[in-house]
Amino acid sequence: MSEPRQTIRVRDIMRTDFRMIDGSATVKEALVMMKTNKTSVLVVKKRHEFDDYGLLTSGDIARHVLARDKAPDRVNVYEVMTCPVIQVNPEMDIRHCSRLFATYNLVRAPVVHDGTVIGMVSPNALVLDGMYKNL
Repeated sequence: MSEPRQTIRVRDIMRTDFRMIDGSATVKEALVMMKTNKTSVLVVKKRHEFDDYGLLTSGDIARHVLARDKAPDRVNVYEVMTCPVIQVNPEMDIRHCSRLFATYNLVRAPVVHDGTVIGMVSPNALVLDGMYKNL
């Protein structure tokens, strides 16, 4: 008889070494931050208490800046970021989180607790870190 499957929460597999940027920063500044921190996604800070977090990915930059031949030092992050974004709770079961990613074709999601981003989760983390724990 097999052991019962352990419930793995998003909190257990999320990355906590994410970077944040202001929406008023230029895409050039975002690219420097991405390159320096070896990441392809930045969390865009809220402008005020009732605002939502955004995400800026290298894909956003490719579609909205590079493909349209715009100057990265003349485009602000808020012009090309994705906002609002689907956020996940740190206590969510990774199986449910994986369904959310599949349903909405997500590549990243901020993990939010009490209105503050505490981590990032990706399909790779769900599979390689989450599923692996139950093998």
